[in-house]
Amino acid sequence: MSAQPADTSAPLFDYVVVGGGTAGAVVAARLSEDPDVTVCVVEAGPSDVGDENVLRLDKWMALLESGYDWDYPIEPQEFGNSFMRHARAKVLGGCSSHNSCIAFWAPAEDLDEWGALGCSGWSAADCFPLYRRLETNDAPGDHHGRSGPVTIRTVPPNDPCGTALLAACADAGIPTTPFNTGTTVTRGANWFQINAREDGTRSSASVSYLHPVIGKRPNLEIRTGLQATRLLFDGERCTGAEFLLPDTVHRDRVLARREVIVSCGAIDAPKLLMLSGIGPAEHLRETGIPVRVDSPGVGSHLQDHPEGIIMWEARQPMVTSSTQWWEIGIFTQTEEGLDRPDLMFHYGSVPFDLNTYRRGYPTTDNAFCLTPNVTRSRSEGTVRLRTRDFRDKPMVDPRYFTDEHDIRVMTYGLRLARTIAAQAPMAGWTGPELAPGPRVQSDDELFGYIRETHNTVYHPAGTVRMGAVSDTDSPLDPQLRVKGVTGLRVADASVMPFLPAVNPCITTMMIGEKCADMIKSAQLTPR
Repeated sequence: MSAQPADTSAPLFDYVVVGGGTAGAVVAARLSEDPDVTVCVVEAGPSDVGDENVLRLDKWMALLESGYDWDYPIEPQEFGNSFMRHARAKVLGGCSSHNSCIAFWAPAEDLDEWGALGCSGWSAADCFPLYRRLETNDAPGDHHGRSGPVTIRTVPPNDPCGTALLAACADAGIPTTPFNTGTTVTRGANWFQINAREDGTRSSASVSYLHPVIGKRPNLEIRTGLQATRLLFDGERCTGAEFLLPDTVHRDRVLARREVIVSCGAIDAPKLLMLSGIGPAEHLRETGIPVRVDSPGVGSHLQDHPEGIIMWEARQPMVTSSTQWWEIGIFTQTEEGLDRPDLMFHYGSVPFDLNTYRRGYPTTDNAFCLTPNVTRSRSEGTVRLRTRDFRDKPMVDPRYFTDEHDIRVMTYGLRLARTIAAQAPMAGWTGPELAPGPRVQSDDELFGYIRETHNTVYHPAGTVRMGAVSDTDSPLDPQLRVKGVTGLRVADASVMPFLPAVNPCITTMMIGEKCADMIKSAQLTPR
């Protein structure tokens, strides 16, 4: 592939961060702490500054399929819900500006497995100090941070149905257990911790890292409303990024003196790399894109947390206010001997009929839900280009439930949810089961319901995974550098060797912290 001509007129920065999302905001803020370093963030979405639609955490569900959402359809699923859509945030702060802000440290066992898979420097001992650095946490424990930019607090127990649910879990053998203690909860339930301030403002990556410095650091430039179209190269070195101007017709570019960091997320990061000639060679040729690096792992190994739904009409009025309506988590194991949970539930104090109502299941305004999800899904999918045109949405194929393990865990989860809801503490709350309904009982019936109504917890990951330098199926080395080129790193959920067992937002911020550390360290290393 020929080099692109040098552009002496384009603005030049030390670092260009493509994507101001959950990790990108962290990278940009940390790198620009050095006043002698210049950083430019190129973000496709609008700013979230002063935008209550984004900043108010209790409004998060209204962001789904809104103008702040890339709203990616998925390819037809042989064993899953083909109608499902992947919400990906189109706003400064990325999905941390778009999600329910459930805050978890990744299990130590997951991080240690990352290290064992060849990602040196990513064990729990390496990563836990970064969680401590980024947080101001109200939970007890000497391991917690008390002065970091991200406010993490425990949900107050203001929902009486939720309180009854925790008692029911205990009666069903799942004790009330605190989260984020440093010890992995394999069987336990409790109120979540969330990254949100006391006044209900989400403590997203943008709110926490960028808002305090916007307009105060002349070395940091944040450009919103600019969609990256491709990366620029001079030989093997990545030199910048091209982007579409707001007029949607013309393009411009920004150049990097030192490095470009792609932080576009697990769907758009592989898309941008492939548009730039880095990806599976055969697919690139079929799409008409010259191959720069044959990297079969780009867009491969897509993992997610598939989520089922079971919903009951409530016998009493449900709460009318909440931090974010999904305030309790339940972890358990479907078989003995596991060192991590393989099943998780979110408890919702609102009806979640996004996929059930269209299938004919009844609904109500006064309901509660449990949503079993597979914490370590064995089904893997792909992200591929639809065409060579950057404006076309990519082909997202999660291949849900193509592994029998995921079917077994999910059907177990629906049965366990019924057991919990039937315990004595829930007698005053559990009304008629609306979906799937009491007539759905056999394994085949339960899975038939799952495949037509399941959703996602919106946790795609692993599509540009890091691995050992010698691992040809991992596009990144453990320093998050793209193999086969220089001056280019990726920092977002796509780099995960596998998806952790918990909600990954805070771990994605941790990835941003570690990426910035590695970049700073590399600049100090003699060449």
